[in-house]
Amino acid sequence: MILSRVGLRSCGARIATSSTRFVSVLAPASPLSVPKASASSSTPLSTNNNNNKPHYIQSFSTAAKPSTAQLVKQLRELTGAPMMECKKALSTPEVDHDLEKAQEWLRKYGSAKASSKVAGREALEGLVGVNIDGDRASIVKVASETDFASRSESFSTFVQEIADAATTAAAGDDVVHDGDNVDINAFMTSAKDSKGQVFSESLNDAILAIRENIQVDSMTIMKASSDKSVFAGYVHGRAPNSTCGSAAAVVELEVTSSSGSSSSSSEEKAKEAAKKLAMHVVAAKPTYLNPDSVPEDVVNKEKEVLLEKMSGTNKPPEILEKIIAGQMRKFYEGICLTEQSHMVEEGNPKVSKAMKSLGLEVKNYTLVGMSK
Repeated sequence: MILSRVGLRSCGARIATSSTRFVSVLAPASPLSVPKASASSSTPLSTNNNNNKPHYIQSFSTAAKPSTAQLVKQLRELTGAPMMECKKALSTPEVDHDLEKAQEWLRKYGSAKASSKVAGREALEGLVGVNIDGDRASIVKVASETDFASRSESFSTFVQEIADAATTAAAGDDVVHDGDNVDINAFMTSAKDSKGQVFSESLNDAILAIRENIQVDSMTIMKASSDKSVFAGYVHGRAPNSTCGSAAAVVELEVTSSSGSSSSSSEEKAKEAAKKLAMHVVAAKPTYLNPDSVPEDVVNKEKEVLLEKMSGTNKPPEILEKIIAGQMRKFYEGICLTEQSHMVEEGNPKVSKAMKSLGLEVKNYTLVGMSK
C-alpha cells in the first residue's frame, strides 16, 4: 500500500505521540544505558549499526555450587558410607567439602573406626567364589555377619574379584603360599582389584559401607599336576545375579586314555565329567581324595575302635581281620572321594570306576563351604 506524503506525516505524528515508549525500547541503547562490559563477560555481536559501534551480549553464569546435601548424597553413592559419616567427612576443615578429599578421609578415619567396631563379631554368613584359568584354579571364601550383606551385588562382586586375582597371581611369584594355601595377608596387600586398588583397601571400603565384620577366611590355589589335566568347578546356592554361592568345589581330572577321540573332544568330555564330579563333591562332602591320602593316625584310631567293638565276640583272629577289613572299606567309602558312589552318574557307580571307564583319573579336589 502506498501512502501519500500528507497521510504519512499525519500518521507519523500519531506514532510519535502514542508509541514513544515502544520506539524507545527498539532504539539502539545509548552508551550511558549499557553497563560497562568486561572482556571476560561480554562478546561483540555486530558492528552493522548507524554509529558503527559494536553491540554486546552480556553473559551470566547460572551454575551454582552443589549444596551440602547434594555432596553428601554423591559421597554416599561413591563410598556407601552412612550419611552422618559422609557429612562429618565433608565438614572437616582439611576436606572443606571436596569430594576427593572426603573419600580419602573416609578411607583413613572412617574405615579404621568401622573396623574397630566390628572386629571380633561372629561372621558365619558369606560367599564362596571360584575362578578357573587354564592350568590354574582358585577358590575363595569371604565371610560376613548376615545373609543380607552377603547376598548384595557389591559383596559378591568383591568376592569374585578376589578369586579372579588369586588365579592371576598364581602365575607369578608375588603370592606367598604354603602348598595350595595362600598367605592371605601377603595377597591382600599386593594384589589389586579392577580399579587398581589393593584388596586390603577394598576390604576396608567394604567394611565402611556394609558396617559388618568381613573377613577373607580362606584362599586356595590349585595348579595342574600334568599337561593332561583339566579343571572344572561347581558353585552351589548362588546369590542373585552372581557367580558366587554358599558352597563350591573344584576338581582336577587327568586324561589317561583318549580312546581314539581328538584331543579337543577328550578335553571337553573330561571337563564335563569334572563338573559332574564337582557337583558330587558338594553333595557328598568327602574328606580325603583316596585311602592312601588318609593320615595314618586316623586309620589306626579307626581300627582300634573296631577292635574294641569286636573284643567280646570270641571270634578267631583271621575272622576278625576279615571283618575289620570290610568295616574299613565302609569307612573309606564315607570319607574318600574315589571310594564313594557317584551321586550324579546314573546307577551311582564308584567314583574311581566311573572315571576309569571314561579314561580319566581323579588327581585333586577342593571343597569350600560356609560353616554355619
